[in-house]
Amino acid sequence: MTAPRLILGLESSCDDTAAAVLRVGQGGTEILSSIVLGQTDLHVAFGGVVPEIAARAHAEKLDHCVEQALDTAHIPLAAIDAIAVTAGPGLIGGVVSGVMCAKGLSAATGKPLYGVNHLAGHALTPRLTDAVPYPYLMLLVSGGHCQFLMVHGPDKFQRLGGTIDDAPGEAFDKIARLIGLSQPGGPAIEQAALAGDPRRFAFPRPLLDRAGCDMSFSGLKTAVLRTRDAVVADKGGLTETDQCDLAAGFQAAVVDVLAEKSRRALARYPDEARRTFCVAGGVAANQAIRAALQRIAEEGGAGFVAPPLELCTDNAAMIAYAAAEQMVIRPPDGFSLSARPRWPLDQSQPGMLGSGKKGAKA
Repeated sequence: MTAPRLILGLESSCDDTAAAVLRVGQGGTEILSSIVLGQTDLHVAFGGVVPEIAARAHAEKLDHCVEQALDTAHIPLAAIDAIAVTAGPGLIGGVVSGVMCAKGLSAATGKPLYGVNHLAGHALTPRLTDAVPYPYLMLLVSGGHCQFLMVHGPDKFQRLGGTIDDAPGEAFDKIARLIGLSQPGGPAIEQAALAGDPRRFAFPRPLLDRAGCDMSFSGLKTAVLRTRDAVVADKGGLTETDQCDLAAGFQAAVVDVLAEKSRRALARYPDEARRTFCVAGGVAANQAIRAALQRIAEEGGAGFVAPPLELCTDNAAMIAYAAAEQMVIRPPDGFSLSARPRWPLDQSQPGMLGSGKKGAKA
């Protein structure tokens, strides 16, 4: 990246339509604009993301989102040097919408097109925000994904472990619905847990008795369901105190699992003079989780990096940045670029099993 480049990024893998413009050069990276148009109001009545509704909303919003990103950056489309787009993994309708929009822009302008793995965008965000040197340990923890990755380069990722079923964010949403809290479930559970007693209910800590860094949250979700049913059968319903105690107990279990698995992942860090533990994804906004992970990093003698919330959740700036790093080591993609519902970062290992409402596990 010897000369500054202007990169337009597009992201539409789940329920956020996003576009961003980055200026990338030897002097660093500047986010000129980052626009995210959410869809919460469209899905709230259904208790979760409806893929068909999300795909239609992306198709309707993408061109407006791109226009807004260019206007905010004060950059004309003709000045853009490259176009980057999430090509997977994710809800296939949304990914297709983004890829087709990016192809159209590339065809109209003649600018090179780069398809980016959505997870690579998250995994490289610490380099965008904090210039973290390779290699570093990344915990990607979001609504649709949860993985420990050793990041060795722009396209070199080693998966140390991940969830074999529900991702934490998906589990937060499901538990919120089970105990009568609002959506999105992450903030609702976190707020309720502040007033709850995490010791009232004895919830399991899945897979802590098994070696390795893999995680499971489906059994924890079932345990909360059964406990809720027992409370309802005994009392005829849930009081606000019951809701808060259930939320606190569930959150404490998730925190304990993520903390212990992070400790194990750090133990597998290569022998480096400088060690950095990074976390990204929407669940990283949870203060109890973030505090626990920071404590684990400190105990393990590692630096801790958690990007700002707006760059932890889905956004197009991370997609543009991932393309900026990758374009120096690979050619652009042609118009044969395909949308992919599954796309493991670590190609040496099979994809994680399972698929939730927020997208295929990768």
